[in-house]
Amino acid sequence: MVIGPSGEQLGVKSLQDALTLANAAGFDLVQMNGNSDKPVCKLMDYNKFKYERNKKQKEALKKQKSTSAETKEIRLSVKIDIHDFNTRVNQTVKFLEKGHKIKAVVRFKGREMAHPELGKDVLDRFIEAVKDYGTNTNEPTMEFRTMYVMISPNK
Repeated sequence: MVIGPSGEQLGVKSLQDALTLANAAGFDLVQMNGNSDKPVCKLMDYNKFKYERNKKQKEALKKQKSTSAETKEIRLSVKIDIHDFNTRVNQTVKFLEKGHKIKAVVRFKGREMAHPELGKDVLDRFIEAVKDYGTNTNEPTMEFRTMYVMISPNK
């Protein structure tokens, strides 16, 4: 079965006839489904077809990325200064407004490991500062030399 470039059916043709017809029209003969008893072929510009298919796939991927929320990581430290803290809070607010999830992380260095309550205090202050824009999904969790908390945006 052969289909023309504008979608009209040209009927059942032999392979040689279909190839001759495609060459005469300046198109490629593309097999659309070869698994059936009667394979269906179409006259088309194959390079243009591949280009448009890739373009649609890229658009679909772009839409998929824009709808799914990313997880952004904000690094804090036990001895963070107030200005640095406020900068991180402002950046987190921007991310939460865009719909991203936040992983706030406090890294402990050296002897800071002896006082994990200081890191918990920093994370609690951080959660309190962004509570209008997001809520923490869990309590601060200690993992090796890091303590973290996940914050998801409010609806």
